[in-house]
Amino acid sequence: MRLAFWRAGKDKAVVARAVAKSKAEVAPKAEVAPKAEVKVERKVESGIEKTEVRPAPVVTKQAQVESGDIDLHALGAALARKRRWIIVPTVLALVASVAIVNLVTPRYKSESRILIDGRENVFLRPSSDRTEERQALDAEAVTSQVQLVLSRDLAREIIKKNKLAERPEFDPVLQGISPLKSLAAMIGIGRDPFSMTPEERVLDAYYDRLQAYAVDKSRVIVVEFQSADPDLAARVANSIADGYLVLQQGARQEQAKNASQWLAGEIESLRKKVSDAEARVEDFRSKSSLFIGTNNTTLSNQQMGEVNTQLNNARSMKADAESKARLIKEMLQSGKPIEASEVVNSELMRRLSEQRVTLRAQLAEQSSTLLGNHPRIKELKAQLGDLDNQIRDEAAKISRSLESDARIASGRVDGMTVSLEQLKKQATSTNGQDVQLRALEREAKAQRDLLESYLAKYREANTRETIDTAPTDGRVISRAIVSNTPAYPKKLPIVLIATIATLLLSSGLVVTGELLSQTAPRTVAALGPVQTQAPLRQESVAQPVVQPEVEPIADPVMAELAPLQPEMAEVADVTEFTEIENLADSLRAAGAAAKKVTVLGTASGEAITLSTLTLARHLARQARVVVVDLAASSPTIAAVSVDASAPGLAELMQGEASFAQIITKDKLSRLHLVMAGRPGFDRSVLQSPRVTLAIDALLRAYDHVLIDAGSASDLPAELLTAHARAVVVPDASMAIDARTLMCEQLRAVGFSEVTMLSKPVQASGAAEAPRVVAA
Repeated sequence: MRLAFWRAGKDKAVVARAVAKSKAEVAPKAEVAPKAEVKVERKVESGIEKTEVRPAPVVTKQAQVESGDIDLHALGAALARKRRWIIVPTVLALVASVAIVNLVTPRYKSESRILIDGRENVFLRPSSDRTEERQALDAEAVTSQVQLVLSRDLAREIIKKNKLAERPEFDPVLQGISPLKSLAAMIGIGRDPFSMTPEERVLDAYYDRLQAYAVDKSRVIVVEFQSADPDLAARVANSIADGYLVLQQGARQEQAKNASQWLAGEIESLRKKVSDAEARVEDFRSKSSLFIGTNNTTLSNQQMGEVNTQLNNARSMKADAESKARLIKEMLQSGKPIEASEVVNSELMRRLSEQRVTLRAQLAEQSSTLLGNHPRIKELKAQLGDLDNQIRDEAAKISRSLESDARIASGRVDGMTVSLEQLKKQATSTNGQDVQLRALEREAKAQRDLLESYLAKYREANTRETIDTAPTDGRVISRAIVSNTPAYPKKLPIVLIATIATLLLSSGLVVTGELLSQTAPRTVAALGPVQTQAPLRQESVAQPVVQPEVEPIADPVMAELAPLQPEMAEVADVTEFTEIENLADSLRAAGAAAKKVTVLGTASGEAITLSTLTLARHLARQARVVVVDLAASSPTIAAVSVDASAPGLAELMQGEASFAQIITKDKLSRLHLVMAGRPGFDRSVLQSPRVTLAIDALLRAYDHVLIDAGSASDLPAELLTAHARAVVVPDASMAIDARTLMCEQLRAVGFSEVTMLSKPVQASGAAEAPRVVAA
């Protein structure tokens, strides 16, 4: 798809003529300029001879350095040239620091160390806590102990004990205030000692010399104290450690004392409460007849239990007697031998049984010699039958006695049952009173238990209060000793730091000034030409002599354009420079509306590419700008790039390179460049829709994206026109009507705004003498 203004139309002939004319005038390749020389031409006009001098270009030292580079040789020369500005302040700082550290009164430092181990005698702990393990102290607890070391109460004790208020070191008023300190207090830099109380002055000096901190990953507190007197420093450090332990011991004793006093008051009130509660219990019990029997039970409940037990015994006796009498009757009725225990164990029954056995023995003995009808045999049988009748009569008597016992037990059961029912009714009537009695007893018991626990704690607290050596949470593991080496000031480090800092500061000032002087000419060169050559002598032939017209000639562009030297820059004459700069200002002011700018036209040679670079460099001074080369008809883009062999859009479309690889930098400015591709690439890849996606990605990353479209003969219209402005670089000989028609057609195909340059930017060797423009 080609742009509409290249297609056939109603004004195709005009456009074709303009294009053909511009293409026919192809500028010849630039030759390498000869050595610098002065050309003098004489012209005679109206009888006056005028001398025209054209100086050859002179390459300056500033043009030899790439934009953004630092000339280290020039910096070294500047340091050597201005060495007195470095040496003199350094020597002065050395002398001043040596004098100051020797005038300052030295201070000696001593330190003592305290271990916070939470030690406590287990026998002095409450009995309820002796079986519990105490938790180890955490970092917050150790930090809290450090604050206790720094407490004002302890500070007042130490000041009073060591009489620090009587020393001029801690109370500057005693030795007089220096005028310098008075002046500092007047202007608000320091505090006026006379506006402070003596205690505040001593405390201020005390805390200025005291430092307490916890050793990392330990429970050790270091107490450091400084003083002009080494003996005093050691004594105060040890006093602080001892005072800290005494303060802890006093706090424990005070805690035990307060606890015992509080417990004494509570015990007195609890005793009254317990007495009142027990009196209420006994009064209610007497009124409700709920007296306590054995096993801590009421009499009614105890009686009911006993009656119930007797009832159960009577029932068991009745059942036993009835079963025994029934068994004996059954034996008598069946004629079986009576073998019941009551019958067998009877004394009469045993004698009868023995007689019976004896008669049977005699009967058996007589039967062996006598017949059955013998009187002796009959007598023995009669006696034996009489004994059996007596045994049966005796068994019947025992059975009747058992039945009598059963009836007696039955009567007892009935009586016990009646008594039990009466006791149940009585217990039912007293249940409500019993509930109230138990509530009163529970209240009395709770008050009694609380009183007993308070009594035990009171005895323990009273005992701990009377102990003179109560355990503390810490102990001194290292006492302070007298130091012979001053801790302040550190003479050698202070002198070295002051000297090296002054040396670096003065050197930095010299280097900064040199860097600023190096970058100043670069700004001037960007705004216009700079005369760097010496003034040439002018030769006059006739009078009057007219002042010579000096026109600097720019460095010619190399014919091959590769490699492009660092001193090479874009070229434009004064009008072109002003026009490009005004166009850059308008695009910068448009902001987001001018993010995408398409540069195309009909100019021949490298004019479109040079115009694109000139405009982009102007924009890159204050914005992030990238130039995308889609024309690929000129090696200029590769020549000004820091990496001439870098891949381009073609390699990106083919997946052979990434965005980071195709974006390169301009040698002479902050401008970024994206080439179309390496030499010989297939231009059909630029028809891919992915090119539009790549341009959109660049639009999101840069403030302005300039597309060098060349003549735009084989590029998609949507790629160039979508949300874009057009900058047209026409051929110098293009007619005005053809330019107007081209602008209208470009607006018609989709450009939001079209800007037509008056003439293209030309390289050196063009018809008009150009001017060097540095970006």
